[in-house]
Amino acid sequence: MTRLFEPYALRDVTARNRIWVSPMCQYQCREHDGMPGDWHLMHLGQFAVGGAGLILTEATAVEAIGRISPRDTGIWTDAQAAAWRRIVDFVHAQGAPIGMQLAHAGRKASSWAPWDEDGRRGHQPEGAGGWSTVAPSALPFGTHPVPRALTSDEVAALPATFAAAAERAVGAGFDLLELHAAHGYLLHQFLSPLSNRRDDAYGGSTENRARLLLDIVRAVRARIPAGMPLLVRVSASDWTPGGLEPAEVGEIAGWAREAGADLVDVSSGGLVGAQRIRTGPGYQVPFAATVHQVSGAPVGAVGMLTEAHQIADIVDSGMAEIVLLARELLRDPHFPLRAADELGVDVPWPGAYERARPTRVE
Repeated sequence: MTRLFEPYALRDVTARNRIWVSPMCQYQCREHDGMPGDWHLMHLGQFAVGGAGLILTEATAVEAIGRISPRDTGIWTDAQAAAWRRIVDFVHAQGAPIGMQLAHAGRKASSWAPWDEDGRRGHQPEGAGGWSTVAPSALPFGTHPVPRALTSDEVAALPATFAAAAERAVGAGFDLLELHAAHGYLLHQFLSPLSNRRDDAYGGSTENRARLLLDIVRAVRARIPAGMPLLVRVSASDWTPGGLEPAEVGEIAGWAREAGADLVDVSSGGLVGAQRIRTGPGYQVPFAATVHQVSGAPVGAVGMLTEAHQIADIVDSGMAEIVLLARELLRDPHFPLRAADELGVDVPWPGAYERARPTRVE
């Protein structure tokens, strides 16, 4: 019997299985309002119907300038929090908990949505609805404009910004939160020596580069219920010489755990345009295993996880406590139900779909 379909508990939240929905940006909001709508209800709701253990939202901006694009979701206003409520309620009605990923894009903000109707790509200029971006240091991402380096006082104010967003997410009914410190966004920009050239308390040594993330973990933990789990998503490798590597990220993950994080969601890349990623099925799973070994923290694995036996082996071997799927769930939102059937595990189906159960005798 596989552990893949055993419940998994963090603090007071229990997921019905170990197949979780990875955050996936949708870029489907009306420009600049940050309000989730029917698309987000359908997108996230289908995974709950399909049997996923826990659902995570897309990267949701903690302030307006932290959006990747003007079409991103947000949680910097009470109105946005209220709009999330019906999505949370629907997911709960299907038997799954739901978490919000809190994010700030930093120097990668103000980008055109990837499928812009007019084919525009890269940075969205201020005159076309974009905005000036900020970062740890005045170093651009690819062909994006040079961002403004945040002052020490501005950096010190960011934990309160994340904590206020976390409080709104709690009010909207979310069960769990994840801090996005991966894929080249602001917290990752602080962590990596490739993007952080500061000479104050937030730059230089690993401890200094991790200071902002750890301050945010503590600030969020202080403002959310004691029983609410807090995850951190990290990029374990920058795939570039001189960048982050799994052992250093594992050390940071251990500090995050001590500060109040409960699980580390391990991905990689996204910081620089010249990264050279060697992909393949499960290519990031060894990163998760290393981060766990160094930090002692429970970890989640991601990256080209597409087959039932593949993901069961990851969990059963102890390389990760959970697996987070993205593209495979876009192809088949009911993958968890199909995987259970392939592995010979009997799991509940939604009553309206019961007639489609593969083992059903017609």
